[in-house]
Amino acid sequence: MTHLTETQPATAMVLAAGFGRRMRPLTDQTPKPLLSVAGKPLIEHALERLRGIGVRRVVINLGYLGHMIRDYLGSGERWGLDIQYSVEHEERPLETAGGILNAMPLLGEAPFLVVNGDVWCDFDLSNWVARPLPEGCPGRLLMVPNPPHNPEGDFGIEDGLLSGTAKPRYTFAGISWLRPEVLTQYPKMRECFGLGELFTFNEDKLQAELYRGDWCDVGTPERLDRLHRRLTAEN
Repeated sequence: MTHLTETQPATAMVLAAGFGRRMRPLTDQTPKPLLSVAGKPLIEHALERLRGIGVRRVVINLGYLGHMIRDYLGSGERWGLDIQYSVEHEERPLETAGGILNAMPLLGEAPFLVVNGDVWCDFDLSNWVARPLPEGCPGRLLMVPNPPHNPEGDFGIEDGLLSGTAKPRYTFAGISWLRPEVLTQYPKMRECFGLGELFTFNEDKLQAELYRGDWCDVGTPERLDRLHRRLTAEN
């Protein structure tokens, strides 16, 4: 596996502050990123993949039952990571873009990876981030074919760029590589807003790549169970 070089991003953010309402009752007492899949929490799968490509610093935003995530992961030493935490109010999440913006002092000035804490994907990020972002490009998104729960998709891809009009439309995989400026220079920047809004504003500027491999948005108990059975069978 290709590792990150000194000129490539060594910092990643894992989004982990959501309520996980669609996962209830499993999330009544446990935050969704700590739900177990194939013997380990979802978020641990993400951390192992990040460590495997050379990431050393990980920022995790904490909201609903966030103290449980911090207690489990600690400093990240057992994965060879330096984990830092961006704390949000448990009952007032900042949404995805707001959560990243709140964590910006911890993320630094270089491009950084963003991974949803409830997504499982076997995409090889090492090859992806090895390609520098072109001058003026605010970021790169991973897209996947539309799953049954999002049949209309989110965006199209045209000439390698995100498009609001191109067909067919695909689903954002919850994995991106972003320059800080895509958030800090957004003219409608505010405390609480989502990445979908930010991406729409930057259509035709953001790179987008389609991945047809193994990906799962673990949003319901049924999807969690299917992923668990599949990964357990493989092992």
